[in-house]
Amino acid sequence: MDIHHHFDLSSRNTLALAARARHYVSVSDLDSARAALQFARDRRLPITVLGAGSNVVLAGDLPGLVIHMAIRGRRVVDERAGQLELEVGAGEDWHDTVEYCLQRGWYGLENLALIPGTVGAAPVQNIGAYGVELESRLQCLTALELATGRIRHFDRAACGFGYRDSVFKREERDRWLIASVRLSLRRVPAPVLDYPALRDALGDRPAGDISPEEVARAVMALRRERLPDPEQTPNAGSFFKNPVVTEARARALGVRHPGLVTFPAPGGGVKLAAAWLIERCGWKGVQQGGAGVHERQALVLVNRGGGADALLALAGAVRASVAERFGVELEVEPRILGGQWP
Repeated sequence: MDIHHHFDLSSRNTLALAARARHYVSVSDLDSARAALQFARDRRLPITVLGAGSNVVLAGDLPGLVIHMAIRGRRVVDERAGQLELEVGAGEDWHDTVEYCLQRGWYGLENLALIPGTVGAAPVQNIGAYGVELESRLQCLTALELATGRIRHFDRAACGFGYRDSVFKREERDRWLIASVRLSLRRVPAPVLDYPALRDALGDRPAGDISPEEVARAVMALRRERLPDPEQTPNAGSFFKNPVVTEARARALGVRHPGLVTFPAPGGGVKLAAAWLIERCGWKGVQQGGAGVHERQALVLVNRGGGADALLALAGAVRASVAERFGVELEVEPRILGGQWP
């Protein structure tokens, strides 16, 4: 193991926030991961697992040991009747994996193209976009328990998936290091075109005439049109979840606020468009204290050089104004590390 001390994390998070890790190690296989966990146990150090840093806010220096997940590799582990299961190392880039599958005629991930982050982070967040969530594509995953190093396999049910949620954000939080993910894919295209913006982008052709590659290209074009590139404008993607309310609550809000944008929520209820709520409160394009709300997508907060304090202060002000005007609480999507939510 190559343990680094007082390691600079500013290039390890897409918000480009200045922070340091007391100890830092990158692990590329199960043996190095176990050794890193033993290093932390021997010294009674807290552990933070970090992938691409695309869904975190580093609000201060991180104590203990930061383990950077860099386990790579992709292999087909089962194939039958036009279906296959692909095991992918948690350190693989998610979008690269989507493209890898498309190039081989393995379908099912195309709606999830261009989502930043690693494969290992995808189940934690239950990433989703344009009508597809990871939950519907994941077969199982393999993880190491931080406290003991023992291996556990989580099937789909054990992951406890919800909207941008899983057991790894709730009862199993900070207990596991995800090492690999097994995905269920198809050799026969079955495009998911339910999302209105995607359907509009692809025109009125029959679904059978639209290839998975076209779906992926349309998704990427939509994302590039709406979301800033973190390499050019530091951000962590959507900073707030779309709130889910009851149908009765959505109807009442629609009466008071004509034009309210809603979508059906998986599992029941109604999903409100958080970006619409934020825009109606006048925040789109606003800059404050070295942070800003992006001018094209109100869900995205960007770092303009003010650091974590400015970013979290802006997020707090946005949440307060939405709560005051609509009576709706916005939930922050990225995880805040190394500091406290104000």
